[in-house]
Amino acid sequence: MLPYINVPFDYVAKATGASTDEIKLISSFLMSYPLAAVLKRLPDSKPEQKNLFIIGVSLFYIVGLFDLWSGLVTLSIGAMGAYTIAASVSGPYMPWLGFIFLMGHMSLSHIYRQIANSPNNVDITGAQMVMVMKLTGFCWNVYDGQQPESSLVDFQKSRAIRKLPSYLDYAGYVLFFPSLFAGPAFDYADYQRWIETTMFEVPPGTDPAQAPKVRKKRKIPRSGTPAAWKAAQGLGWIFLFMNFGSWYNTSLVLSDEYMTYGFLRRVWILQMLGFSTRLKYYGVWMLTEGACILSGLGYKGVDPKTGKVNWNRLQNVNPIGIETAQNSRAYLENWNMNTNNWLRNYVYLRVTPKGKKPGFRASLATFGTSAFWHGFYPGYYLSFTMGAFIQTAAKNFRRFVRPFFLKADGQTPTGYKIYYDIATYFATQTIFSFTTAPFVLLTLPDSLKVWTRVYFYAIILVGGSMAFFASPGKVHLVQELKKRQAGISNVHSVESMDLHPVLGMPDDPAKEIDEAVTEIREEVEARRRRGSKVTMPNGQELRALVENKLGKKLK
Repeated sequence: MLPYINVPFDYVAKATGASTDEIKLISSFLMSYPLAAVLKRLPDSKPEQKNLFIIGVSLFYIVGLFDLWSGLVTLSIGAMGAYTIAASVSGPYMPWLGFIFLMGHMSLSHIYRQIANSPNNVDITGAQMVMVMKLTGFCWNVYDGQQPESSLVDFQKSRAIRKLPSYLDYAGYVLFFPSLFAGPAFDYADYQRWIETTMFEVPPGTDPAQAPKVRKKRKIPRSGTPAAWKAAQGLGWIFLFMNFGSWYNTSLVLSDEYMTYGFLRRVWILQMLGFSTRLKYYGVWMLTEGACILSGLGYKGVDPKTGKVNWNRLQNVNPIGIETAQNSRAYLENWNMNTNNWLRNYVYLRVTPKGKKPGFRASLATFGTSAFWHGFYPGYYLSFTMGAFIQTAAKNFRRFVRPFFLKADGQTPTGYKIYYDIATYFATQTIFSFTTAPFVLLTLPDSLKVWTRVYFYAIILVGGSMAFFASPGKVHLVQELKKRQAGISNVHSVESMDLHPVLGMPDDPAKEIDEAVTEIREEVEARRRRGSKVTMPNGQELRALVENKLGKKLK
């Protein structure tokens, strides 16, 4: 750490009530703006200068600002290990070996942070979580680069690495300072196109009047205005967090004072606890995205219709989408969007054999990866498990209740649709405030204490709805829907949509169990065809196999 560097941060920390490390972290996000402006102005023809500048700034942040020498070693081990695996191991197991190494190494940091129990102090775990997303994807991209192009889908073709990058390019990618501590994560192909400036090439035939505006001889379009707008939004969210966080926090819901309020007031406070916590993430993610935009990496081409430049390549959160969400999927898809992309592209779709649709195995692997990536606090697992059942309940309502508020074609709303929307909005928001509380409280005793204080209302509502849809009531709804839709062709149905788990949460646990049974049967039949001495399991044997797959007992 540089001498006396803490003095101004200590002063601000005392004035605001935040910790010194929290002030330094926000300051590093803000310092990234002028530094990103310098980075953008380095010669496009000299990418090595950009790489060296990126590495130098990140080293200043890690060592000069936070004194994280051990953290630097941690990042170095992960980065060198992933590169070595990608360079020296060939075959289909290479990306999985990289995945196990990176996730295992990060798990040690999670365990250490959990034991240290100092949430106000910045350690290297956040930066390592970002790095794990980047480098597990990197290993898959290298593997894709070794495959015939005809065997790849379009996404894999666009990300495939045919030649390993130089050490300098790789280090610049790993240590990209605008997203070092809090993301957003991105693939190496994006970094390569950015540093080579091929990202900014205008497609042939583009009207010069619609080409993005640049300054001097730079290829990176002007990005100051969209970056400043993101910075302003980020600071606005941080300001709101500082105010709401002082009113609604974990100390309040765990205190005796909380129980002096009535039930509805307690639910409201729990809702505001979730909101104030989200404010922090909104602010941080928008500040880091803005610095990425200023550097040029947020560029996503030009809208051919409007001629407007899109800067949302690295968007990680949509606050309006979350705060107005009327169902669980809309809520989750607008949160931590780059993690969603990583889980879908490098876990969910990768564990699925070619030619097959993702099933139970893919969902289970995605759920496990998402949970382990976040860490080992029990609160995470309470939230994830509860979230999976919310997904099922929400899907049931969308399938079997929502159509009654639409006309027979399944798309045109009736005059009563507004009441369904209002009801689902309040249900989504209040149930998620209950569900995400353990994510904030972290420990099992605190999580259960707060859930008890609001009488487990979300569990009762979700459990009650699942019980109803497992009863003859569902049959009655289906019959009524068939009557409404009789003689209508091309009825829109949510069941026809191919959906992947959001943030690793299984979209339909009941369906996943059915798929587990099917996979077990298919596996047994395949072994029988190969001549193995296997027989189809009886009921008890099949139950035992399913329980083994799920890792828990069936009731």
